[in-house]
Amino acid sequence: MMPWRSKWLAFLILGTLGTLAWADGPGDNVPGAVRRLPKSGVEIPPEDQRVLEQGLEKLEASIQQLERKNDRWVTDLLPDVKIYHKAVRDAVKYDEIFTIKEVGKAKSLLKQGQERADQLGEGVAPWINAEGLVVRGYVSKIDGSVQPYGLVVPESLPLAGLSRVRLDVWFHGRNETLSELNFLDERTHQAGQFTPRDTIVLHPYGRYCNAFKFAGEVDVLEAIDSVKARYRVDEDRISVRGFSMGGAACWQFAVHYPDRWFAANPGAGFSETPRFLRVFQNETLTPSWYEQTLWKLYDCPDYAVNLAHCPTVAYSGENDRQKQAADVMADALKREGIDLVHVIGPNTQHAYHPDAKREVERLMDSLATRGRIRNPDVIDFETYTLKYNRMHWVVLDRLGEHWKRARVHAERIGQTVEVQAENIQGLTLEFQAGFAPFSMRKPVKVVVDGRELDGPSPRSDLSWVCKLERSQGRWKIADSPTSDPGSPTKRHDLQGPIDDAFMDAFLFVTPSGEPAHAKVGEWARAESERAIEHWRRHFRGEPQVKVDRDVTEDDLARYHLVLWGDASSNQVLARVADRLPISWNATRIQANDRSFEAEKHALISITPNPLNPKKYVVLNSGFTFREYDYLNNARQVPKLPDWAIINLESAPNARTPGRVVAADFYDEAWKLKPFTPGR
Repeated sequence: MMPWRSKWLAFLILGTLGTLAWADGPGDNVPGAVRRLPKSGVEIPPEDQRVLEQGLEKLEASIQQLERKNDRWVTDLLPDVKIYHKAVRDAVKYDEIFTIKEVGKAKSLLKQGQERADQLGEGVAPWINAEGLVVRGYVSKIDGSVQPYGLVVPESLPLAGLSRVRLDVWFHGRNETLSELNFLDERTHQAGQFTPRDTIVLHPYGRYCNAFKFAGEVDVLEAIDSVKARYRVDEDRISVRGFSMGGAACWQFAVHYPDRWFAANPGAGFSETPRFLRVFQNETLTPSWYEQTLWKLYDCPDYAVNLAHCPTVAYSGENDRQKQAADVMADALKREGIDLVHVIGPNTQHAYHPDAKREVERLMDSLATRGRIRNPDVIDFETYTLKYNRMHWVVLDRLGEHWKRARVHAERIGQTVEVQAENIQGLTLEFQAGFAPFSMRKPVKVVVDGRELDGPSPRSDLSWVCKLERSQGRWKIADSPTSDPGSPTKRHDLQGPIDDAFMDAFLFVTPSGEPAHAKVGEWARAESERAIEHWRRHFRGEPQVKVDRDVTEDDLARYHLVLWGDASSNQVLARVADRLPISWNATRIQANDRSFEAEKHALISITPNPLNPKKYVVLNSGFTFREYDYLNNARQVPKLPDWAIINLESAPNARTPGRVVAADFYDEAWKLKPFTPGR
């Protein structure tokens, strides 16, 4: 047994119950009295401040020297050094040293970071082959920030040879003081709840305390890719696991990416928004119609049938209020004819019972032996958005209407594929090279909603691709992709809502000119400053920002653009204003037959960018959930659809950027829908 294994026992109860120490209470149901997250730190003694600043300066100088080497091997490993500098720098700069004890942690991390920098300068990196507890980092595509992750690396890891190793992804629980500093310290001292034999355990940071949603979701995917690039991971033996907030994340990743995992093991947590908030938070909910619609982005019961492709072992303590999550999912799965395996810890509250833990491990080990099943003959898949559009060899390209149920049943029978499709206008059937289960010498029959079509034959590399689209109510084989860039349609990663723009590389573009109305300019400036601050606070990065006159053609190609101000003040917004679905000039904002005074209103919107339809353009918004929603992770869902008109006579608050007087989704062609009274 490795030396580090004994260390985690002392932390087991604290680590498991950490969520309870920060449990949401009735005081967090008062929008007018929202406590700050993360909370303000303590005052650092002057001598310690000096030591930390000197350590940061030295480490920064070493990093700059390594960057000047222009060596690819060094560049690839620099994030493993930079995570230490960022963790301590941000804790000091942004007042996030929460206890005096953390000063010592900061000094220790600076020492570790400097040691790695010195080693890298000498042409060695012993940590890349280290066993036990290892922390590493990567550069995120979203904002260019360096993000950390922790690993538990087994002694038996086959670093050489052809063998590949199982990977378990473990999602941490809610911890409102889990700064990068505390995360790195924890990951160098605690192995975690489970350390299966011959298994790497990945502990993603998830960009703080958001239940691994939005940028936190992308963090997990990027961390997995980083580990796969650095270690010999078995693609067919990757699982997702977690407890409490981490259990909620596990449900989410299981239903949204079910074909990636050999199994899922959610513990406690939450699996949807409305019922959980009523039961756990005792909250009285008064959502708008579009907020209720947007719950479908992350509410897992709506995607329950997808778990037919992801074996699931749920765990709850018998007396834990958060057992509600698995109970809700059990009901949803039962309606799909699936019996959820739900291991219960007897007489246990919010913790793992030792006997139940052993049973969970037995089941997960058995599932790991089986591994992920690639390309099953039968596929059942449900979604509400093209953000989540893939299940094994079925890819949805276009929906009839977003946020309504889209469902597909596909079955391979010999040389025939039968498909039933609901609320789907375009889809692709695709087997990668080597995996087409058909004879090369015969065409494949495709039967879609009862219509028989002659599909293509497999190619010589045993790949097979068949694109289908519905035209005038009839399915046909499509010779080209169903989404024409010349006439934008909602498609994967370009489907909205506003929050989707912040799951890939984005650029804030601030105005250099004067607005048509001072009130609009003041509001846009305040909201942009808030968005920059809160991206750092809540998603742990610093947005890339440019003034409008400095935006280049390369920026248009690389980024979703977030434009602040109006057409009078922002040069880039002026270039696209007359090509957006909603007209906004110095006098009026016009949304079909609805008109709003420009002096008193502002437009928030997301559409494909007319200057580059492969990217978004967003007007006047960062991510849409605000301070009130930070207090419970189940609240952290989109709060605005594709567009909204904001009345500026009502000041922004902890829930909204002002009074929303109109809001809706664009249709599948990114055009305005007819106005519906009551919306």
